[in-house]
Amino acid sequence: MDWDALRQEFPVTRNYNFQDHAAVAPLCQRAADGARVFLQEAAENGYLGGKMYKQIEATRQRAAQLINANADEVTFIKNTTEGINWVSNGLSWNTGDNVVTTNVEYPANIYAWQALQSRGVHLNMVLEEDGRIPIGKLIAAINSRTRVVTISSVQFASGYRTDLATLGEYCARKGVLLCVDAIQSLGAMPIDVQAMHIDFLAADGHKWMLAPEGCGIFYVRKELQGHLRPTCIGVFSMKKGTDFAHYNFEFHDDIRRYDSGAFNMPGIFALGGSIDMLLEIGLERITARIMALTNRLAEGARDKGYRLVSSRSPAEASGIVSFISDVHDHEEIRRHLKAEHRIVISVRNGRLRASPHIYNSEKEIDRLVEVLPRH
Repeated sequence: MDWDALRQEFPVTRNYNFQDHAAVAPLCQRAADGARVFLQEAAENGYLGGKMYKQIEATRQRAAQLINANADEVTFIKNTTEGINWVSNGLSWNTGDNVVTTNVEYPANIYAWQALQSRGVHLNMVLEEDGRIPIGKLIAAINSRTRVVTISSVQFASGYRTDLATLGEYCARKGVLLCVDAIQSLGAMPIDVQAMHIDFLAADGHKWMLAPEGCGIFYVRKELQGHLRPTCIGVFSMKKGTDFAHYNFEFHDDIRRYDSGAFNMPGIFALGGSIDMLLEIGLERITARIMALTNRLAEGARDKGYRLVSSRSPAEASGIVSFISDVHDHEEIRRHLKAEHRIVISVRNGRLRASPHIYNSEKEIDRLVEVLPRH
């Protein structure tokens, strides 16, 4: 793979050494071009040219391919939060049920479940230990009243990658539903909803999928679609919804039951472009590239005296490298890198966090390490 040539796909490289894809990523050129195609089509032909709904189904198909699902199991959401709420509010609950999660989830994967406490549902949080969530501790937290395990595929502040295959297999054996916030892995790390026994998945496109904010994907395993009640209902939810003169309250038999109203068409056109690029490169190649870059970064930061929070075990590492200085102010480091060197990283939960993507170069990684203040 000619990674240098791929940099032409990312105009941001002309302005920044951008290593913050775990926040809001810059668009790839394919995504920007996709949005422009929509805008031109809408301006010249309105919805009369026939491209609009064909693009919805084409992007639905490619999004399903990205996670090894069927197209009738995938639809579109405006953000990860919406998808998680569709699950938390769409399931039936009994007093005394519990949900297992961790104490370091992004808040979107906590608040939706905390809202169930008024209905007698308990939230059981497994604690982070030195940047890791031991799989044994997650499994041990599951009991006879556990209905759902909800977890990030990759933790946003530590970069810890959950062993979803082991967790999913255990949940499937115990009859527990597995809900995955995949926003920090989809587009960077492999996700296979079948092999991992994932029941529900939500991920916005604006991080590792290199697409705009406001459009992501939502997966519901086919066998569960009759059990997850749609909580936002409109004409597209119904089998005969476009027969506007008659009210025929009969849900679609597939994922379209969650398609309530008008779609984010520019977002879907853009997301389709970025997914096309990712599939053409190949997820195995993408993961290998990201792991090589982040290993290089982790080694460099460690050599300069920083303490790594992120596990670099091959089974637990991700595109996120979190590290700590014991002597320097993290926010000051972040500001200095951006203002003086045009290097973009984040601070999350009191940790410096870098998250390079496939188009970042070894030189950019080395430059970040070089300008970090030495201990």
